[in-house]
Amino acid sequence: MKDVNCLIHNVRKLFNEEEAFIPLHVPTFLGNEKEYLNECIDSTFVSSVGKFVDDFEQALAAYTRSAYAVVCVNGTNAIHLCLELAGVQTGDEVLTQPLTFIATTNAIAYAGGIPIFIDVDKDTLGLSPDSLEEFLRENAHLKKGVCYNKITGRRIKACLPMHTFGHACRIEEILAICKAYEIEVIEDAAEAMGSRLNGKHLGTFGRLAAISFNGNKIMTTGGGGVILTQDANLAKKAKHLSTQAKIPHAWEYEHDQIGYNYRMPNLNAALGLAQLEQLDNFLEKKRQLAQNYAVKFQELGIDFFMERPDEKCNFWLNAIITKNKEERDIILKTTNEAGVMTRPIWKLMNTLPMFKDCPKTDLKNAEYLAERVINIPSSVV
Repeated sequence: MKDVNCLIHNVRKLFNEEEAFIPLHVPTFLGNEKEYLNECIDSTFVSSVGKFVDDFEQALAAYTRSAYAVVCVNGTNAIHLCLELAGVQTGDEVLTQPLTFIATTNAIAYAGGIPIFIDVDKDTLGLSPDSLEEFLRENAHLKKGVCYNKITGRRIKACLPMHTFGHACRIEEILAICKAYEIEVIEDAAEAMGSRLNGKHLGTFGRLAAISFNGNKIMTTGGGGVILTQDANLAKKAKHLSTQAKIPHAWEYEHDQIGYNYRMPNLNAALGLAQLEQLDNFLEKKRQLAQNYAVKFQELGIDFFMERPDEKCNFWLNAIITKNKEERDIILKTTNEAGVMTRPIWKLMNTLPMFKDCPKTDLKNAEYLAERVINIPSSVV
C-alpha cells in the first residue's frame, strides 16, 4: 500500500531513524533530573515526605495558574480522589465519555459510581456538549438542588469529560450545562499538561481536575499525577485523604476517616521538578513535529488530527484518522511490522465486559472514531 510506505518513510525522516525501531512516545531527560534525584537520595527523604514534593506542588500551581496543586502516586488516584472530593458516593451516576483510557472509568468504579456514557465530538475527541444537553433534557430533573435520573432514580452527581491526547474538549459549554443541573464537573486532563484553551491551562476551568505524569506523558515523574483545584478546602482535604487521613501529631497514629496511600514520593517529585523546568522546550518541539506531520500528510492525502483555532495543544500523542476500519488495520499491521510503532485508539468503554450494561446515549461519533483513529510516533525530537 503506497500511502503506508510513504507514511513510514516520512516518520523515519522526521525522527532521523532509517532502520531503528521508533516507539510511540518515550521520556526525554536533558536537564537536572540526575542532580535532583541524587540530592533526594542524599537527603534520605525518598518517600512522601521531602522538600521536592512541596516544591513540585508549588511549581505546578504556578505553571498552570491553579490556586492549588496536590500531587499523587498516579493520575488514576488523582481522578479517584477528585470524585470523592466532589461527593460521589456508591450508586451515584457520573457522566463521562466512552472514548477514553480505562483509568477514567475505573476511577468512577473505585468511588462506587456508575458511568453513563455520553457521545463525543469528532473535532475534539472529547465529550459532546450537544449530546450531554440532550441526555439531561430527556432524563434529568432537579429536586431541592439535587439532580436525579428520571429513569433510574439515581443521583447524577458529577461529569467527567476528558481532554483527549491533550486536545481541549468544549469544557466551557460543558460547565455551563452542568451548572444548570447542579452537577459537579471534574476535568480528566491526564494527557493535557501544557495544553491551553483561549490562553487558559486545561484543568483549571472547574473546581477539580487531574493530570497524569506517567512514563509515557509529555513530562514524567515515572508514575505520578496531580489534583488541581481552585478551592482551599478541597486542596486541604485532598492532601489529608492522600496521606491515609492521618491527623498530624508528634508521635500518635490518629486517623479520622478512611484515607489512601496516594501521596507522591519525594523521588518522583524530584524527577518531576526537573521535567517541569523543560516543559516549554518539550512543547515547542512537539508542536514543530505536529506541524511537520500536518504538512507531509496533507501532501499524502492523510487526515492528520490538528488543533482548533481557540486551543494550543501539547500534541502529546499525534493522531491520524483513516477512511475506515479496514484501512486502519492495514496501516497498523504494516507500520508495526516495519518497526514504526503505531496504536489504535482505545476500545470504547461500553464495549468492555465490566461496563457493557452501563447507560449510554447514541454513540455514533465515538463508534466512528474508534474504528479510524491511529496514534503515531510523538516523542520529543
